[in-house]
Amino acid sequence: AALTVRFLTRRFIGEYGDMEFIYSHNLTVDGREILFHIWDVPNSQEQTEESSSEEKRIQWADSFVLVYSICDRASFNILPLKIQFIKAAKEAQSQEKVPIVIVGNKRDLHHQRVVSSEEGRLLALSLDCGFYEVSAAE
Repeated sequence: AALTVRFLTRRFIGEYGDMEFIYSHNLTVDGREILFHIWDVPNSQEQTEESSSEEKRIQWADSFVLVYSICDRASFNILPLKIQFIKAAKEAQSQEKVPIVIVGNKRDLHHQRVVSSEEGRLLALSLDCGFYEVSAAE
């Protein structure tokens, strides 16, 4: 949520609850006006991957940005299963590659890091995804 709000408003807010939101945002990219619809879903590790709400979100989206905290190994470890589920659901409908980007957040908290940049890059490479490390706070 912090990363989404930072993208939309250029402001950092550190505390969020576990609520889903859908945002709309216009942005000019390469001279073209693009309308983004962002379905911001907090991670719930108890949620079963095959749930109908998860399936609905996957079918709704054209691309995916999966965010983990570099300070939270569990948030990183669930990414492979989520990505495999997304690819299976989306690529069953189309032969096109589904755009997925993995983003490691909280780069500013390097002293609390438990997931290395190299691990993030290797995971993204092995799953054919993009990769970035950022700090929503900065």
